[in-house]
Amino acid sequence: MARGKLRIHLGAAPGVGKTYAMLSEAHRRVERGTDCVVAFVEPHGRPRTEALLNGLERIPCAELEHRGAVFSEMDLDAVLARRPRVALVDELAHTNVPGSRNAKRWQDVEELLAAGIDVLSTVNIQHLESLGDVVESITGVRQRETVPDEVVRRADQVELVDMTPEALRRRMAHGNIYQSDKVDAALSNYFRPGNLTALRELALLWVADRVDAHLQRYRSEHDVSAIWGSRERIVVGLTGGPEGRTLIRRAARLAEKGAGGEVLAVYISRSDGLTAASPKELVEQRSLVEDLGGTFHHVVGDDIPAALLAFARGANATQIVLGSSRRRTWQYVFGPGVGATVARNSGPDLDVHIVTHEEIAKGRGLPGSRGARLGRSRRAWGWTAGVGGPAAVAVLLSAVDLGLANDMLLFLALTVAAALLGGLWPALASAAVGSLLLNYFYTPPVHRWTVADPKNIVAIVIFVAVGVSVASVVDLAARRTHQAARLRAESEILSFLAGNVLRGETGLEELLERVRETFGMESAALLERAGDVEPWTCAGRAGRGRPVERPEDADVEVPVGDHMALALTGRVPPAEDRRVLAAFAAQAAVVLDRRRLREQADRALALAEGNRIRTALLAAVSHDLRTPLAGIKAAVSSLRSEDVEWSPEDRAELLEGIEDGADRLDHLVGNLLDMSRLHTGTVTPLIREIDLDEVVPMALGGVPEGSVALDVPESLPMVAVDPGLLERAMANVIENAVKYSPPGLPVLVAASALADRVEVRVVDRGPGVPDEAKNRIFEPFQRHGDAPRGAGVGLGLAVARGFAEAIGGTLNAEDTPGGGLTMALTLRAVGARPESVPAAEPERQPS
Repeated sequence: MARGKLRIHLGAAPGVGKTYAMLSEAHRRVERGTDCVVAFVEPHGRPRTEALLNGLERIPCAELEHRGAVFSEMDLDAVLARRPRVALVDELAHTNVPGSRNAKRWQDVEELLAAGIDVLSTVNIQHLESLGDVVESITGVRQRETVPDEVVRRADQVELVDMTPEALRRRMAHGNIYQSDKVDAALSNYFRPGNLTALRELALLWVADRVDAHLQRYRSEHDVSAIWGSRERIVVGLTGGPEGRTLIRRAARLAEKGAGGEVLAVYISRSDGLTAASPKELVEQRSLVEDLGGTFHHVVGDDIPAALLAFARGANATQIVLGSSRRRTWQYVFGPGVGATVARNSGPDLDVHIVTHEEIAKGRGLPGSRGARLGRSRRAWGWTAGVGGPAAVAVLLSAVDLGLANDMLLFLALTVAAALLGGLWPALASAAVGSLLLNYFYTPPVHRWTVADPKNIVAIVIFVAVGVSVASVVDLAARRTHQAARLRAESEILSFLAGNVLRGETGLEELLERVRETFGMESAALLERAGDVEPWTCAGRAGRGRPVERPEDADVEVPVGDHMALALTGRVPPAEDRRVLAAFAAQAAVVLDRRRLREQADRALALAEGNRIRTALLAAVSHDLRTPLAGIKAAVSSLRSEDVEWSPEDRAELLEGIEDGADRLDHLVGNLLDMSRLHTGTVTPLIREIDLDEVVPMALGGVPEGSVALDVPESLPMVAVDPGLLERAMANVIENAVKYSPPGLPVLVAASALADRVEVRVVDRGPGVPDEAKNRIFEPFQRHGDAPRGAGVGLGLAVARGFAEAIGGTLNAEDTPGGGLTMALTLRAVGARPESVPAAEPERQPS
């Protein structure tokens, strides 16, 4: 009998629509004539889900008794006896009631599949066995019902049912998932935006991993060869040629195939110059790699393969991408090339990708190898023409008599050719060999090293002078070309450096790292001192080389003014590099000055903020404190007046007004003093372990009775706080919530445990606060909306957040689903946290 097929609808959390999607699929199959039955579906009282059950055949559930209660479970025997083509089985990870044939529902599904019945099922990502610890660290809840990962991986189809956290919370707030009495608890605990986002990421990554496994199996079965990577660090070796853009894009595609992939483009220049490539091309490639999310690096090294491998291993790279060589076929006689050398020496820990491009075998077109202003192949041809050419001409002229003048012109042409190809030394060699051959074979007396006619001596001297002159011109042109390329490269690097520094994109450490990397140094440090006799101090450092305490201890020092120097260790750079080093040193000084100016500006801003608070404090004292004082004085003056006989009721009312005014004064002065303590940093919390149910009720003393509903379980872990500061913070938050909450709707104060923390949420149903004002309401002397002047000086929430941060907690504002504002106070828990059932997974009630 053929085994049935399993299709699973996978979701990130309850309520995303897994059961709804499964029932919709069942309706589509029924419309196509497929025999489809509902073996077990749990609608959880959701009207839309229950509506989709209409029109589908349902197998009655089995009733099982356990501990005096009756539970409904899937009747496995009835489904097997009915033998439908497709069976719908909800909640694959469900644990069956004791007494069932199988302990888990996924085991029931295995029996259905073995009987040849196709199954449609549902499961949430948090129920996968391998993700239990991860889900617990995110949500604070340990899932008791799990399903082995292999069961889900063996499914023939896994369909992801996805929904954004915001949409799911709206669905929850509208009552489309749970009953209204469970909505607030679920939104405050399991259905927090951060929890839902993390669970959604887990689901997406799990499905992506399964897709990759299917593709790997497909390629294996069909002998498809391709490169796939995940979380890779890919180094792209650039030569400065036009093929670099192709390599960068290819590396970016490799990085995109795995989560967390990173591309590092590196150009390695030889020590005789900062670059041997087109600066314009390098600028374009740098821009391209940065646009694709990668980074560009410039490294100095004479042995390019070794430098590239050292960089890759230092960056913990897993792959290297290189382009096929642009050398022509005959040039391989000088060596195997960079790509072959890197592949041979990469070892088992580095994969090397050789990428084809349009520039293959078209020649380098770039200035070249170590120390040579003319290319190695060009110099080789120059020596061949300068030494071998005269000998070949002598053999040819032995058969033909052209006369001494023509013979000299032929040898002179070879000398000019050697000069054009190889420069000065091949030309000198050609002139020497040619003059000796002319003297011996063609100048009377022949076959002797003497010259009989003085005119022939003049001709030979002219011959040598012309060869040397042409060679000198070629060598001078090569040196000028080399200098122009170097200066152009320097200007490109300095322009890029100055632009970054002026835009403020580079910090001091980043700039020093760029200096170290560009010149191949072990370390770079910026040293300074206050005076000529003061000791040196390090303002910034990069690299892992030996620490340098004085400029004299470095391999190279570049002074910046009288009391600052750039010190580098590792090697002694060429003299021509010091000009660029001086520019780097000057820019480092500018970056350091800018950083200090920014720090001074921050201090000035703090002083200005203090002045603003003091000004606001004076305004508060001038108005908000005078109002209750005026009321108290008026009431006292009335009581002391001998002209009026006050009734007991009037006297009691005046005394009550005095008491209310004094309470307002005490509250306002207390907040002002607390804000002053926070601003001056004199708050010293006395942290100790305490239960929340001992502190939170004490914070309700200043609010009307019945205006707050408490939900603080006694089973919560203890918290490490200062009880006095926590009480003041809670009192201010609760008073603010009561102030804006509509009449008849009490403020909810609920506490819950989440992993290693405890959260207290103060929920009101007032007008709420827009997103752009959520941070502003925590600033001192800020009132939101049209709060009256008598509502306070606007310090309550500022003091509450300050006290919360002083005891190691956080206080943030969130929207209350359905309208209102929720203040979330998070505190550090002490001791073990008891396991609890998530609000999103209510226990099934017995039938």
